[in-house]
Amino acid sequence: MAIRLDQADAVATITLDRPEKLNALDYPTIDALLAALDQIEDDDTVRAVILTGAGDRAFSAGADIPSLAASVAGGVDRALREIVARGQGLTRRIEQFPKPVIAAVNGLAWGGGCEITEAAPLAVASEHATFAKPEISLGFPPPFGGSQRLPRHVGRKRALEMILTGDPISARRAEEIGLVNAVVPHTDLIGAARDLADRVLRHAPTAVRACLAAVTRGINLPIDEGLAVEASWFAVTVPTRGVADGLQRFLNRRR
Repeated sequence: MAIRLDQADAVATITLDRPEKLNALDYPTIDALLAALDQIEDDDTVRAVILTGAGDRAFSAGADIPSLAASVAGGVDRALREIVARGQGLTRRIEQFPKPVIAAVNGLAWGGGCEITEAAPLAVASEHATFAKPEISLGFPPPFGGSQRLPRHVGRKRALEMILTGDPISARRAEEIGLVNAVVPHTDLIGAARDLADRVLRHAPTAVRACLAAVTRGINLPIDEGLAVEASWFAVTVPTRGVADGLQRFLNRRR
């Protein structure tokens, strides 16, 4: 299998499981990952997702180059369909997923692996992790959304330095520029990702979903449109039990 799917309590862990290929994203792996996300979305017992890679070397080395080369050899339409549409579909799905996805970056995250990290709402990295945008060495720009998301995360000049040089950066540098939330010792990575998930899951599911949707949708809109998105998600939460319970807890503490 290209991936493994496990669950502990309310947290599902998806593991990219091609360590001999540095967890490269061939088409069956992308399709399996999308299918796992569909399964998790429909499962009300799962409230958060940790996404990581098998082995100690790689989170994901990015697109599987033999698959990519075959698609390119088939011409522009085939390359757009098999590479761009599939890759952008994956990162968009992760970015817009209604439950928090936490990337636990256990090693190199290059190309598509870096783009998955950019798309995930939260990310924790091992101190051994590295991040790179090497697509330029193959003659094309990042095709899984990286030319658009990375500048939004880290700023135009920092993003262009990575995209135009292809040079890797360390986990500490990724934390400095805002690509990941935290860097932890390698052996603590999954525990740190689980702790982050537990800190989110203290809160009502509808509130978590509303916060994710409001930020993800609003960040790319003009402020007035973004405020309207915020208001619409606030309205969704008002009649929920989570709001009633949260307000009651606060009032009880005051008393």
